[in-house]
Amino acid sequence: MGSYNRRMSNFLRTDPKGPERTGRLLAVGDIHGCLRQLRQLMEQVQPTVSDQVVFLGDYIDRGLDSRGVLDYLLDFASRFPRTVFLKGNHEEMFLEFVAGRNQLLYVLNGGQATLENYQEADKLRIPKSHLDFLRNLRIFYETERFIFVHAGLRPGLPLAAQSEKDMVWIREEFLHSDYDWGKTIVFGHTPRLNVLLSSQRIGIDTGAVYGRALSCCEVELRRCWSV
Repeated sequence: MGSYNRRMSNFLRTDPKGPERTGRLLAVGDIHGCLRQLRQLMEQVQPTVSDQVVFLGDYIDRGLDSRGVLDYLLDFASRFPRTVFLKGNHEEMFLEFVAGRNQLLYVLNGGQATLENYQEADKLRIPKSHLDFLRNLRIFYETERFIFVHAGLRPGLPLAAQSEKDMVWIREEFLHSDYDWGKTIVFGHTPRLNVLLSSQRIGIDTGAVYGRALSCCEVELRRCWSV
């Protein structure tokens, strides 16, 4: 429990520059190896160093170029240091696979496409920079008005009492609840045809890997881009 509590303490940081933010607060939905769409989306959004971009997780699996997506995100982080990267359930499954656990589960959930990206001379070779990136993803991110999380939150529980499993995996209990955490929840994980914009929820997974769009939302103004 000590390790979990230390990690939760780290995750429970708010944005220290929130009240002084001069740029946009942007959230990007599930990428799933769709590098071409990610590049096109960022060309439309044109982020600047004064913006803060929150990527909501599920960068890998199912799509053609998960390795390329991680290379892109590492470069993006070097150019835009205020960027926040959250963990999705697919990053969790990938790390479990690397650790030798639940490997069949990962392969059956789109992991084979990612593993093929890392095959070199019949061996799996994953750059240390990619593993470090995945191991240091945040579970959620909180600002004065928003809570960013991959999957959602369990209704009835305050943010500090949420489990990591729920924050990367929950679906129906969160989606079918009107529980109010006092802030707008910005999430991905569940694909939909269009960005969900309501007073309490912003859902940004628009199913890029299923032949639909990859989306970004400027959450304070509710302006969206999709490619």
